[in-house]
Amino acid sequence: MHKFAKTILSIILALSLSSPVFALEDIKVEQGSILSLNDCITIALNNNPNIKNAQYNYGISKANVNIARSEFFPTIGVGTGYNLANTNTKYYTQGTNTYNVQAQLNQLLWNFGRTNANIKMQKFYLIADQYYFDNTVRETIFNVKQKYYEVLAARATVKINEAYVDINERNYLRTKAYFDEGIKSKIDLVNAEVTLSDSKITLIQSQKAYKNSLVNLNNAMYLANAPAYSIESTEEFNIQDNVAPVDLTKITKPSEININHIPANVEDAKLITSVEKLEVLTDYKMSEFPYSFEECIKMAYKNRADLKAYNSTLDAVKENLLLTKRNYYPELSATAGYGFRDTNRTNSLTLGFNISSSVNIMNQKSRVDAAKFQVNIAENSLNQLNQDIYFEVQNAYINMIELEKQIPLLAVKVRQTLENFELAEGRYYVGLGDYIQLQDAKVNYNNAQCSYIETIYKYNVARANLESVISLPQEVTITLEGK
Repeated sequence: MHKFAKTILSIILALSLSSPVFALEDIKVEQGSILSLNDCITIALNNNPNIKNAQYNYGISKANVNIARSEFFPTIGVGTGYNLANTNTKYYTQGTNTYNVQAQLNQLLWNFGRTNANIKMQKFYLIADQYYFDNTVRETIFNVKQKYYEVLAARATVKINEAYVDINERNYLRTKAYFDEGIKSKIDLVNAEVTLSDSKITLIQSQKAYKNSLVNLNNAMYLANAPAYSIESTEEFNIQDNVAPVDLTKITKPSEININHIPANVEDAKLITSVEKLEVLTDYKMSEFPYSFEECIKMAYKNRADLKAYNSTLDAVKENLLLTKRNYYPELSATAGYGFRDTNRTNSLTLGFNISSSVNIMNQKSRVDAAKFQVNIAENSLNQLNQDIYFEVQNAYINMIELEKQIPLLAVKVRQTLENFELAEGRYYVGLGDYIQLQDAKVNYNNAQCSYIETIYKYNVARANLESVISLPQEVTITLEGK
């Protein structure tokens, strides 16, 4: 008996604890590493504690299935004892030493489907937890993509504002040279200084946004104390210098000299305005999204893991209602026992069949009512999610399409504002234009470039969001048990 019980217990433990996860390659981030978007997603999937918690919840649900199944396994009880008794009277003294051994086996035969309903309920919860795991993976992938594009956009904005500071430094030097020659007025020189200071402030703000984006990316990957590394530009977000450095190993205060200094005088202070030098994005191309809105809706309803999880949860609470209703029925069980006493070497064997029922009518009715409300809540939540998914896909698709329309128009605007800036610069320095026209042209050109970058960033995020809400299969992912 003991050996049989030990074997059964080992099987149950092995089943309940087996919930392996199909692991991705472990990517080590070292000093100077260059990571792709897929690398960052892989790191996040391996590190994200929410994914680990989803895995553990799945393991708990798997154990609960085995616990429910265990009701069909026999319950074994064994015991032994030794009793010593002494009786003393004035007439006699008597001592009795008794040794006994007993074993008992209880087996459920039938409880009118309660155990079957419980097993089915736990299986549905197990399926739901598997889909919740998949949904956590989906959300993790989108979060990394969003933060990755945020770094690329912030990096591009820094490059634009660095070029803008360079333009204003050269403009200040030229204006100062003209002022020294008496060609330009003092107010033009002061305006040039103010514009230069403003551009430096804007650059510092963009550098701050860039560093914050690096923090957000590391956080999305759960990568603390990361060494200095770089990320690659993507096909949909091609920055000119190809990689964006990620370095938060040294966070220092800016030097006052770098902030407050006036550019040193130079002999030839030319204002260089070249689109090749100032455009951060080169040869930008958008690949057409391959699915229509109607196809996206169908894919979302077919693929969304959270929708499947809600369906499984509804099935589970329906089985719970059935289980609760069946508590009115009795339970049929069998027992077998064996006993041995060394007194007169007595052996005993017992066999029995029992049918029993114990129901608190008021308590049971209230439990059934509560189970019915749980079904209603699950149905309502499922209906709400169905509607939410439709509107999520609709909003995501509209956002992506509208941003896709804006990008080529903004590219044209960048070229137009550059041309206007060059014309205004030429007119100003031959005395045909005033400083306000020149300044407006510079600001418009810089703003056009920043708007262009921001729109490309938003487009990439919108496209990633649409892929997420329709659960489009991803190149890099992770699954439970390699499924």
